[in-house]
Amino acid sequence: MSSMLQPQIILLKEGTDTSQGKAQLVSNINACTAVADVVRTTLGPRGMDKLIHDDKGSVTISNDGATIMKLLDIVHPAAKILVDIAKSQDSEVGDGTTTVVLLAGEFLKEAKPFIEDGVHPQSLIKSYRTASYLAIEKIKELAVSMGKSLEEKKHLLAKCAATTLSSKLIGGEKEFFASMVVDAVIAIGDEDRLNMIGIKKVSGGNMRDSFLVNGVAFKKTFSYAGFEQQPKKFLNPKILLLNIELELKSEKENAEIRLSDPSQYQSIVDAEWNIIYDKLDKCVQSGAKVVLSRLAIGDLATQYFADRDIFCAGRVTEEDLHRVAAATGGTVQTSINNVIDEVLGTCECFEERQVGNERFNIFSGCPSGRTATIVLRGGADQFIEEAERSLHDAIMIVRRALKNSTVVAGGGAIDMEISRYLRQKAHEIRGKSQFFINSYAKALEVIPRQLCDNAGFDATDVLNKLRQKHAHPSGEGALYGVDINTGGIADSFANFVWEPAVVKINAINAATEAACLVLSVDETVKNPKSESAQGEAAASAMGGRGRGGGRGRGMRRR
Repeated sequence: MSSMLQPQIILLKEGTDTSQGKAQLVSNINACTAVADVVRTTLGPRGMDKLIHDDKGSVTISNDGATIMKLLDIVHPAAKILVDIAKSQDSEVGDGTTTVVLLAGEFLKEAKPFIEDGVHPQSLIKSYRTASYLAIEKIKELAVSMGKSLEEKKHLLAKCAATTLSSKLIGGEKEFFASMVVDAVIAIGDEDRLNMIGIKKVSGGNMRDSFLVNGVAFKKTFSYAGFEQQPKKFLNPKILLLNIELELKSEKENAEIRLSDPSQYQSIVDAEWNIIYDKLDKCVQSGAKVVLSRLAIGDLATQYFADRDIFCAGRVTEEDLHRVAAATGGTVQTSINNVIDEVLGTCECFEERQVGNERFNIFSGCPSGRTATIVLRGGADQFIEEAERSLHDAIMIVRRALKNSTVVAGGGAIDMEISRYLRQKAHEIRGKSQFFINSYAKALEVIPRQLCDNAGFDATDVLNKLRQKHAHPSGEGALYGVDINTGGIADSFANFVWEPAVVKINAINAATEAACLVLSVDETVKNPKSESAQGEAAASAMGGRGRGGGRGRGMRRR
């Protein structure tokens, strides 16, 4: 009796939403599957694009998994994990963002029936981690190393870039852009900073009007009168990079100067002019023919340089200025005093050229050569934006392939081979783990299946052919994947459908970790929205002000 009268223990704030147990886990799995279904149709060369219209009215058309995931603005706490793995895949290797979301969704989908049947999530997690380890070891075993010479590597890297670009909006011109991306990445050499490859967008023209500058190109900055008289082309010029203003500075608004003699006034006015002329003389004496500054170069300086056949540009963005410094071997100066030859940059050719309706300053033939610029052309702005995202993916892939020079067959070939290997391996494992590793192996088939669905082929038919080919005991079918052009199967390696091994390894790692993380959550606690509390606080504050105000007005002054 006494136990019945015990007071109830209130642990959480009133209105707190707690959901736990099997139902909660299944709900999380359903949310993640729903997110995977959104990006499912964007996979592969025949993938569809998504048009995303946000609350600010801006429209984005994209095929890139990471971009779509960022713009979806997902609020479900478990589904947000998929957004995070898409972002990590994008920052780590650049491509495979849709793949990683699809795999994670499929792993969870395969785990769902086991969870509903009462299997403990930790058993699944353990088996999935084992399967992931086996899969990655198999990828490393199947990976093929690239050639040693630079020419061989260039050819193979172009194939990797073309595979990445084939699923993008600019897939029609993949060979054209693939060679451009490879040249850009090789131009920056061992430089790790990705911003050394600049991408400039100019609307108008068609895709094939895009070009690569082995150096730096940036849009002509705002210029003053006198700019037209400056020379627009130099061969082997010296380049002076500044971070100072070259214009007349007026005195401070509240500055005060007291003069005892009116003749002294002119000397103060002259001092201002002498300071600017002194700076300009020093620029000319340095021997530089091109002067760039991050801050403004005024009309006086522009005319002064024009009279002496010197080109100048002010308000150059910091990023472009640093890229010019890296390419030409110059150093950005914060003072004009004692400018020595060592701080001046140089290049083979500087010119100002018309590109579409914009004018570009182009530095080519740079001695350091640790930078490159791709100038993109195209019709609509959305198209150029998507082309930039596609090139970013290709650049990341080529950089990764250059550092970790092993590639695997694409087109679902590597996924089918790992799936076959895991099914075979599962027979050697005792207990329930055998089922779980089998389900993991089945989940990997989502990639070739989705490639077929997106291209409009019969997925069941193609997958049966692939399973038969990969099951060959001699191992000759290990490189066979989906042939997007014919709707059958083909040797992906012979067709140059390659991707760096690091992309697949990272995707399987991240997808498995995400699936295990979702499976390990058995309770969600949601704190109540304290709207009512906030409302009451606001009301009392308003009331307090009103009462106080009334008394204040009614009181007589003493």
